[in-house]
Amino acid sequence: MKNLIQTALITLLVLSNCFAQQEKGIIGYDNWLNTWTEFKPSTAKYGEPTQILSGNISKDTRLLKRDVYLLLGDVFVTNNATLTIEPGTVIMGDFKTKGSLTITKGSRIIAKGTQTDPIIFTSSRGSKKQGDWGGLFILGDAPLNIFGKLSALNYGLKSSSTENIAYGGENIENDSGALRYLRIEFAGKRAKGYGYYNGLTLAGVGNKTIVENVMVSYCAGNSFNILGGTPILERLVSYRSSRNDYEFNYGAQCQLINSLAIRSPYVSSADGSRCIVLKSYDIKEEADTSKKQTFVNAENLTLVNISEDLKSDIAVGLVQEAIYIGADTSFSINKSVISGFYPAVILDNKIALNNENLEKVQFTRTYFNNCKGNIYRSGHTNNDDLESWYGSRAFDNLYSRGSDAETFIDAKSSRNPDFRLQVNRIIASNDFIDDDDDD
Repeated sequence: MKNLIQTALITLLVLSNCFAQQEKGIIGYDNWLNTWTEFKPSTAKYGEPTQILSGNISKDTRLLKRDVYLLLGDVFVTNNATLTIEPGTVIMGDFKTKGSLTITKGSRIIAKGTQTDPIIFTSSRGSKKQGDWGGLFILGDAPLNIFGKLSALNYGLKSSSTENIAYGGENIENDSGALRYLRIEFAGKRAKGYGYYNGLTLAGVGNKTIVENVMVSYCAGNSFNILGGTPILERLVSYRSSRNDYEFNYGAQCQLINSLAIRSPYVSSADGSRCIVLKSYDIKEEADTSKKQTFVNAENLTLVNISEDLKSDIAVGLVQEAIYIGADTSFSINKSVISGFYPAVILDNKIALNNENLEKVQFTRTYFNNCKGNIYRSGHTNNDDLESWYGSRAFDNLYSRGSDAETFIDAKSSRNPDFRLQVNRIIASNDFIDDDDDD
């Protein structure tokens, strides 16, 4: 009997070690990046297009895995139609016409790939580069914080009707379809006079729209651009975007859960790029202050900058902050990791440091690792007040300087990287790191 009890205890200990997981940063007993992601998309071979998509898709349409599709110019799903895409289907954006796909308000996209058979949006070129094609736009009728109920995309999309680029409304539970196990590669074309397209734009999209396990890689614009709406976003990956990984604007009320941003200082835009940017407006006078301003609730994020020589990259100005929080926004981040930035966070200088504003910007149980500076206001070099506030034990934040090899399970793998924290390997204190310490 004694031996049986000992055996049971040993088995329980082994099992609990096998299934242990770090609570901070992206989580999962298994590495959920495996099989469906691609960290070397330029080497992937998808074949040649066999079908062309162009103009308007005005009736229910199904795209089949057996074909490779080419987006020729700006393609719109209209007339409340549903576009269904089979698992494993490849859709290419035409390089010459800078192809794009827009799901107009009232229409839907059902793109449910699987972990072993994801759906791929990529460039039509043999030698692929950032900005080869446009991107994917999904337009819904969830609320915005602008005057009136509607806005229009301002990206230079060539549409036969302004209705095809209108978004916004009053439907918090808007259902524009589902994206699951899907990759978007080499998007973000630059439209003259309009700026960059983004990998995935969700404009006025509601909380009944499913957006899970979506990876945007090598985008010349923002990887994920959220304009108003109430989306719930889970297990997203932004990899080596030139601009921002996640940008929120126009009163978005968003949850961002168990998601990852991997920045490289060597592909970032020279005029600024961050993991997360929060804004409530582009021009304050155009925002309706009686409506909800942008709010993002983030949990279990990992925001990491991968540098070959972080100290040198910081010295020459290649590394920026991970998070920029604009005026008149609210942000809550919990159980997350911010690693390798300069500094970790910047608050807009219009945010006065008072209890009301600080209550709207919450950092709790978050691990600040290997950052030169933690939380600052734009244009201010003294952050003593912010250190005192967020360094309080009540917030349970941690501060350390560990290498990627010490911090993550396997950040260097080119095929199957694992950015979960190493269990029981955090060496941290409850004190902010001395910014003057360059060791």
